[in-house]
Amino acid sequence: MHLTPREHERLLLAAGADLARRRLARGARLGAPDAVALVCDEICELAWDGLPYADVVARAREVVRPDQLVDGVPAAVPALQVEALFPHGSVLVHVDAPFGPPSADGPGAIRSADGQVDLAPGRERARAVLRNTGPLPVWVSSHVPLDRLNPALRVELEAAGRYRLDVPAGTALRVDAGAEREVAVVRLGGGA
Repeated sequence: MHLTPREHERLLLAAGADLARRRLARGARLGAPDAVALVCDEICELAWDGLPYADVVARAREVVRPDQLVDGVPAAVPALQVEALFPHGSVLVHVDAPFGPPSADGPGAIRSADGQVDLAPGRERARAVLRNTGPLPVWVSSHVPLDRLNPALRVELEAAGRYRLDVPAGTALRVDAGAEREVAVVRLGGGA
């Protein structure tokens, strides 16, 4: 059988979700990879069944309870994203806190130093306007270069060069259909 890369990924996701379901059935707790696979598999199936995007996101947060997880998983997975096929087409589904908010004191908790932490110190900053010309909301992840965004997003940048959102790593910003957002951006560093 010949599979496209997308079909191959979908089958691997389903296999990971099956492992998670078997572990839950025998009372075992889930680690991050199998818990993520299970939630992503459910998202893909709900989308396939044609549920509205908002319902898919809400139900995704109910798939796995915090007491079904190994300590530290909520902190290790503050958000997840999966490309799901809805009847109207493929959409990136973003779910914040899929396993509930992480414990401030538990294993895997992130503790920062007192005071303000500078992100990408010394890098040039600018402003950009993201305009969503498409029919669906578009999420922009923290480290995606602005010149590689969903084609439905038009970018007006006040500076020359390659930039990304000036937001903490692992976060994302939503631009609703037909909307525009002014955002802070930071020049890419290194070999990007």
